[in-house]
Amino acid sequence: MIFSRGVGDSIKLHFLVLIWGFTAVIGRLISIPSIEIVFYRTGLAAIGLYLLIKWMKISPRLKGKDFWKILGIGAIIGAHWIFFFASARVSTVSVCLAGMATTSLWTSILEPIYYRRRIYPHEVILSLLIIAGLYVIFHFEFEYWLGLLFAIISAFLAALFAVFNSSFSKEYNHHVITFYEMIGACILTIIFMPLYGSFISDSGVQLAATNMDWLWLAILALVCTVYAYSHYIELMKRLTPFAINIVLNMEPVYGIILAVLVFGESEKMDLGFYFGTLIILISIFIYPVLNRNQKKDTIPGMS
Repeated sequence: MIFSRGVGDSIKLHFLVLIWGFTAVIGRLISIPSIEIVFYRTGLAAIGLYLLIKWMKISPRLKGKDFWKILGIGAIIGAHWIFFFASARVSTVSVCLAGMATTSLWTSILEPIYYRRRIYPHEVILSLLIIAGLYVIFHFEFEYWLGLLFAIISAFLAALFAVFNSSFSKEYNHHVITFYEMIGACILTIIFMPLYGSFISDSGVQLAATNMDWLWLAILALVCTVYAYSHYIELMKRLTPFAINIVLNMEPVYGIILAVLVFGESEKMDLGFYFGTLIILISIFIYPVLNRNQKKDTIPGMS
């Protein structure tokens, strides 16, 4: 068993990762663009968390500069989600999740910088292997290069968020952390919307959502964020980084399977795509095995 504490926690973590694997699918089912999706997702999640904190009578207070730091981490999450949903929109869910699988690559680069430790040889080798997998995907699915690029940027932001967020998970209640991070993410979208509406989007900001959009947005906010993200942070207090790393590596696997089940033929790619994705997945599964004895192992982000 790779799980150090409790079969129940490990099963719960798999369930959370399955939920996150479905987020890219939901992003494609919603008709409004990526910025608007993140605005509604984070805004609704912040409201839901505020009510939950009040009902549970949890103190929302943070220490001094921690308030601004956690808001900043929230802004990183917001940017991560914007690129994540944009990737699924301009390509396919499978391409998006293949790019997101590079989170471990970015973590292996950022974590030594943040903790000021040396880079280990196996991290360099596995990073090169992941780059090789990306090259194979680009070679066979070049028409989706923009979606893959967006996903890689999203993965980088996810790794950045994980490195910064790890220091707060044991200090504050998980609902409180999530609440302020959702506020930070929502503020980012509000600040960015005027620029987006004027210079990026051909049709301006599109906040008019359909009835089905509201259903999917509610699931994104309440299930994928308030429930899944909050409980993920709570599990970080008990499960080892090695156990969490292994399970989180299943997100692209779950997501690609769900995408094929929901969208069918439109998600079926060239064999080269699956070969490149397999190279990346092998790399990210090997990484925590080789890294399990490192005390400073970092936990990847979420979707």
